[in-house]
Amino acid sequence: MKVTVIGGSGYVGGEIIRLVLSHPDLNLFQVTSERFAGKLLYKVHPNLRKATNLKFISIESLSPTDILFLALPHGEAQKNIKKYLSLAPIVIDLSSDFRLKDEKEYEKWYGHPHLHPELLKKFVYGLPEIHREEIKKSKWATGTGCLAIATILGLYPLYKEKLVSTSVIEGKIGSSAGGNKFSLATHHPERSGVVRSFQPTGHRHTAEMIQELSFNGEKPSISFSATSLDMVRGILITAHCFLNKEINEKDIWSLYRDYYKNEPFIRIVKEKTGIYRYPEPKILTGSNFCDIGFELDQENNRIVIMTAIDNMTKGAAGNGIQVLNIMCGFPENRGLEFLGMHPI
Repeated sequence: MKVTVIGGSGYVGGEIIRLVLSHPDLNLFQVTSERFAGKLLYKVHPNLRKATNLKFISIESLSPTDILFLALPHGEAQKNIKKYLSLAPIVIDLSSDFRLKDEKEYEKWYGHPHLHPELLKKFVYGLPEIHREEIKKSKWATGTGCLAIATILGLYPLYKEKLVSTSVIEGKIGSSAGGNKFSLATHHPERSGVVRSFQPTGHRHTAEMIQELSFNGEKPSISFSATSLDMVRGILITAHCFLNKEINEKDIWSLYRDYYKNEPFIRIVKEKTGIYRYPEPKILTGSNFCDIGFELDQENNRIVIMTAIDNMTKGAAGNGIQVLNIMCGFPENRGLEFLGMHPI
């Protein structure tokens, strides 16, 4: 199947290209970049040397395709979405433009009205572990926020079973989440060695968490903070969830096994000893896995959920390929078999 990537010069675009090139059922057909049109892909993404001799093209030069990935900056996809939808029967938008289903919520969190609110409910939220059946029936899907997907997967069983109603969460994230545009925040003397709180309140991914963890009209109480660390890839979510009733560790194990036992990319990680006894994003680099762990604090009626992913893979491009596999009826792990590395 012919795959086109619009916005292929960014980090997420490059990750999609990498995964498509290693997927046995996909053929990389077109990649756009207005800035780098006419240049070889590997001039921007040097890891692709000898993998492809394809060149970037302008959006104006696009031909119809089987599959279209949109890897544009937030706010850009909706500007020309009608044109993009006409180019391919399958469209997956990895930006935030169509993740929220309520146009009022979109305006609240993004600060401006949506240009095509009539399309918001026509895109399925691309989280396979929760919306697999909807994805199977759909041809238009979104990506997820990287901090959102890690949080949602970690907390979903607890909220679904009404075991918690209030959570205080911190997401620690690597620098690649900021994209490849230069700023003072990415300047090496300013970025190196930091543990920087960059959005202690009001992070836009919170809206996705609330949307996906709401059940029977009840919205969860979620307080979320984001912190930037001195690493390139990776997310570690630490969620302090206050329990509505007493629960023991065995019951928590059973709950998470019941929800995720058949999920190809979810691993429950909790061991008694060793430095990797809890989820650790470092060993997930380049993989599509989501590792979930927990620790019960019975004295304070609290459970601490820890979730780790690679923000570029399970948090973005890898999850997009997983969604595509479901849409096309391919094995869900096709092209996503990489296990990560250790040591790294």
